[in-house]
Formats: sequence, structure tokens, C-alpha cells
Amino acid sequence: MDSLLVSLAVVTAAEIGDKTQLLALLLAAKFRKPWAVVAGIFVATIANHGLAAWLGVEVARWIGPETMRWIVGLSFIAMAAWTLVPDKMDEDDQPKTWEKAGAFIATTIAFFLVEIGDKTQIATVALGARFGDLLMVTTGTTLGMLIADVPAVFVGNAMAEKLPLKLVRMVAAALFAILGVLALTDVGKAVMG
Repeated sequence: MDSLLVSLAVVTAAEIGDKTQLLALLLAAKFRKPWAVVAGIFVATIANHGLAAWLGVEVARWIGPETMRWIVGLSFIAMAAWTLVPDKMDEDDQPKTWEKAGAFIATTIAFFLVEIGDKTQIATVALGARFGDLLMVTTGTTLGMLIADVPAVFVGNAMAEKLPLKLVRMVAAALFAILGVLALTDVGKAVMG
């Protein structure tokens, strides 16, 4: 259960203000089909984060537990620093000609591609390596993405303008830093398994 709850909390916090949340706003405004956009986010996240968690689980099997502890701990600390940097949508990240396929297909493709190498995907790899539980990590990170992105789809820019994104980034960075320190310390070995 820890793997599910930690994955959910980390990704929910990291996703606020992330480029995929901005993409959710853009797609919702463009297509005006919120349920199709939400379904696309769900399918893309399951696929992307499932592969990321699987990679983390497999890497953890190949590397010894002590080395893995250092890699995961330092990865979380690096994620803390990265989370403090505001994210924005690049021109290259915006949907292109395949958006004519409709809201669901455009969202699925866009989310899957934009999520590659994103903070939340890298966090999912680290969480998979840390917990070794493909199903719970994928479920937690997918729920975290939906918790952050579904309101953006339905509420749109009004919500984004009122959220204190700097505070949210700081909370997400603190979560990553705490997880990193816990992973690197003997206290973390006792608390986190």
C-alpha cells in the first residue's frame, strides 16, 4: 500500500504546473470534449507509466540493493531540484496534424509523447525501482496524473490562474527531497522497507 500512496502523492504534486497539465488545458480548450480528453490522458498514462515502472523494477533487479538505494536516493534529490524549475509547453510539444483524428486519439498520442522524459515519468521509474511493485506504482502514478489533470480539463484556465504554482512546486520538491534523504539513510532503510 505504501507504493501506491507514495506514488500517488509524488506524482500528483509533481504534475501541478507540469507541461502535461498545460497540455491538458490546451486540449480541453481545443476539443471541448472533456471526457474524451480525460480518457486519452488515462490510456496514455497507463501505457507510459506502466513502461516506466516496469523499467524501474527491472533495473532494480539487475543492480544490487545498496547501489540501487544510492541511485534512487540521488534520483529523488535531483527530481526535487528539477521540480523547482517552472515547466512550460514548448512549440514542439503542441499537438500537430494528428489532432484531426479527434480528441481521444490526439490526447492519447500527445500525452504519451510529451510524457517521455518528463519529471513524472522519471519519478515513476525511480518509484518502480524503489518499491519493485509494477502494479501499485503504475496505479498510484496514474491516479496522481488524473487527480492533477482532470480538474485542469474541466475547470480550465480559471483554476490554473488561481493555484499558487510556486508553492505547489516547493511542496513537490520537498516530497522528492524527503524521499531521497530517506532512501539514502539508515532511517529510510527502516521506514521505507
